[in-house]
Formats: sequence, C-alpha cells, structure tokens
Amino acid sequence: MKNLKKQFGQFPDEKRKEYFNTLPNYLNGRFQNILTTPPLLEGESMTKVLLHTLCKVENTSPKKALPFVITDLKNLQPDENVLVWFGHSSYFIQADGKKFLIDPVFSGNASPMPGSVKAFQGADYYKPEHMPDIDFLLISHDHWDHLDYKTVQEIKDKVGKVICGLGTGQHFEYWGWDVDKIIEKNWWESIDLAEDFRITLTPARHFSGRLLNRNISLWTSFVLKTPTKNLFLGGDSGYGNHFAEIGNKYGPFDLAVMENGQYNEKWPYIHTLPEQLMAELQELKAKNFIPVHHSKFKLAQHVWYEPLELAARYAEENNIKITLPKIGEKVDLNRLDDASWIKWWEEYR
Repeated sequence: MKNLKKQFGQFPDEKRKEYFNTLPNYLNGRFQNILTTPPLLEGESMTKVLLHTLCKVENTSPKKALPFVITDLKNLQPDENVLVWFGHSSYFIQADGKKFLIDPVFSGNASPMPGSVKAFQGADYYKPEHMPDIDFLLISHDHWDHLDYKTVQEIKDKVGKVICGLGTGQHFEYWGWDVDKIIEKNWWESIDLAEDFRITLTPARHFSGRLLNRNISLWTSFVLKTPTKNLFLGGDSGYGNHFAEIGNKYGPFDLAVMENGQYNEKWPYIHTLPEQLMAELQELKAKNFIPVHHSKFKLAQHVWYEPLELAARYAEENNIKITLPKIGEKVDLNRLDDASWIKWWEEYR
C-alpha cells in the first residue's frame, strides 16, 4: 500500500500555486485549456460511458503477439539521427548527438493497479535496462499511460534533466529526484538546452491528474529544435486552434509525432478523432508524421489497429507523408522522405 500511495505523486506545493495564480491559463486552482473543453460530449455522462465499456467489441486487443524489432540503443553511432517508438506514446530520439526519452511506460501496465490495463503481448519488450543514458526526459502530462512511477524511478540515474509542464515536477520531487534536474515551464516558454538546441512547451487540449483532482498540473506538447531538425512532439490533445498557432510560430516541421488512438466520439474534445488528424497536420505545416498512442494499451473501445489503418488511408488521400515503424524499429530522421513502410498490422488483425 505504501508503494501504491507513492505512485499517486503529490499535489503542487504552496510556492508553486502562488506562482500559478499569476498565470493567464490558471484559474480557481486549475490549469485551463485555451478552448472550453468538456471531458465528455454534451448529453453524455460518465455512467453511460462506463456502461458502454461493458459492451463487447471485437478486436480491441490483438489476437497474437505484435511484432517488434530489437534495436541496441546503447550502441547507436554518435552521428545517427533516429527515432525509436516503443508502442503507445513512449519513444526515444537521438538528434545531433543528444538523447531524448519521451513519456516512457515500461512497467507492463498503464494503471496504478497491478494487472490492469496490461500491455499487449509483444508490445512490452523494451524495459528501463535497455535505455542508454538520457540527456533529457520529456513528460507531456501526468496520466498513468505517460508518467509511469516504476519506469522513471528505474531510469533516475540515467537521466540528465527532466522537462515537463508546471506542477508535474512536484511528482518527481516527491519521488526523490534532485530539484536541480527538474525544469518546469508554461506553454510558450522555451529552454536553451545547448548550442542550437531549444525546446519550447506548446499548448495541447487535454487534462491532467493522477487522482480525482484534475488539472492541478499542466499538460503540454513540445517543439524540439536541434541544429538540423525541427520536430513537433504532440502529447495528448483534442483538435483546437492551437495547432495553427504552433504551425505559424514554429513550423514547418520535419516530423510531427501525433496522438492517434484511444479516441471515442463520446470524448471528442480531449483526444483527436481520426478525421481531425489531417487538419492538425496541415495546420502544423508538418512534412511527415508518425501516429502514436496506439498498439500497446486498450484505453478505448475502437478496434486496436483502426488508428493505424485510418491514418494510413487519410495520409494517402491527402498526400501527406506518414511514418509507420514497428515497435523498436529505427526511423532515420535524415531519410524521412526516402523511407517506405509496410502496413505491418495487416497480418495481425
């Protein structure tokens, strides 16, 4: 029980809240979305949604183990510019010699309750011990499927700095991380990481919370600018006018990592629906994109491979380049335009 309590993290302290109260996107003790963002569609209730989850839907989980590629992350060549996706929203980037790890969840489930929300078979090969030293750990928000207590505690000694939205750093402090390793920022604030490396926190349309109290810490997306790359790292987000603003300020992007999965028509404001994805990419001015937030955990009632199938179809119809690696497969950031990807999920349906 002590370990379970620890996993929940800690609310922002009084010093943090005093500062938050000076900010335009914080009101009545809560961070605010740019647009009004109900958690559910008008007319829906949580009771109705929960009852709907009891209805049997075919193929929400794979019938056999998903494929994965074993990549030795500890022995990459220094000049390799790569992205490696681990399923759901966890991925690694090496760009111009710096290593980034985003939203790692390697404990086998996306819930504080052991044995619940388990990873699909084949989607959980990568563990903390496979990670190299990480210059920057990026956390988009504190939901269980993005901030995993067990994982971050096991990689603590490998991480140089943590970069997250306001309030999320309180969890890391509570878990014993050195305060000097934690960088918390608000939307539109930037951090110069090294010469010609800059990361900017940008808005997302979502929410936060590891307990019943929502939105006491900030959810975010990121713009990562390196000497040779310009990347959008999307986090979780419903559609909104922030995509156009981010694209106008920081685009065009060589690659956008886009949330695409765990959606439902009953909660259309907090997750992107497949038919909205192309508009987001066009507004971001993204030259290429990789869809994530799928193929590891069942958090919604759609068929497990539907996000991939629809993203691939819509990308082809709209002449937008798409990147579709297997879990663990290297994406060469220097050859995005030349890469060709198979629809690997088709033989696992």
